[in-house]
Parts: sequence; structure tokens; C-alpha cells
Amino acid sequence: MRRERQHGLSAEQKAEIWQRWKAGESLHEIGRAFDKDHGSIQFLLSKHGGIAPAVRRRSQRTLTLAEREDISRGIASGSSIREIARGLERPASTVSREVARHGGRLMYRASEADQRAWSSALRPKTCWLADHRKLSLLVASKLILDWSPEQISG
Repeated sequence: MRRERQHGLSAEQKAEIWQRWKAGESLHEIGRAFDKDHGSIQFLLSKHGGIAPAVRRRSQRTLTLAEREDISRGIASGSSIREIARGLERPASTVSREVARHGGRLMYRASEADQRAWSSALRPKTCWLADHRKLSLLVASKLILDWSPEQISG
């Protein structure tokens, strides 16, 4: 009897797929390990040109969840935007734009604002290698031959 397949992959599973691909496992082997069709694995890998995407990181200049929670508490206590900004050691305009962007004083919620900010920070651009199949195949073949990125770009 066949197990029911789960839909979608977690971030940990995707990371493991990239590790297995980099270690040289075939699409079929990876697919069997995750109970997925090899075509699904190929689709995931080809979206990024066969090269693992960089791990997303937040810029150090963006507001953190802790700062957003301080903003939320400041709003709840009736503090002015300038007082909240002074406590965070941030410009008042930064705090004002943050509050306005995420519902205003009445609707601002720190966790929702943080999640929306993280989602809206995604770049709509796809990897250049993913859009140019011939180039991605060329780059992948040179990487297999242990060429350095500098040699490949030259």
C-alpha cells in the first residue's frame, strides 16, 4: 500500500535537497528519499538554475521584531511617535512610516507588521541563470569540472 504524499516541502527539507544535489545524488534518489517524483525535485532545482539560493537575511538597518514590539507597546501606552522613536534611538520618520505602513495607531500589531515586512522584502527578480537555460548548463558543467567562479565568468 502506498503512503499518501505530502504537498509542499519545508525549508529544512529544501535545504536537505540542495545538500543531496550538491553531494551528487541523482534526481531519482532524492525523490525517493522525500517520497516525491523526480520531476518535482528537478522543478525545484531548475527554478534556481541548479545553484542553491542564498539564505535570506534581514538588513541590519531594518526594524527588528523587538523594536516593533516596543513600538506596539508605546502606542498602547499612548506615547507619541517621537517618544517611541527616542526610546528606540531611531528617527521619528522611521517609526511614523512603520506605523502608517502597517495599519496606523489603531491597527498596528508588531508580529503582523514584522511578517508583512519580511514578505514584502522579497525581490521579484528570478536568478539570471534560471532564466537562461544554455548558460546555466554551461556553468553547471564547468562547476563539475572544478572551475572557479572567476574562471567560469572569464
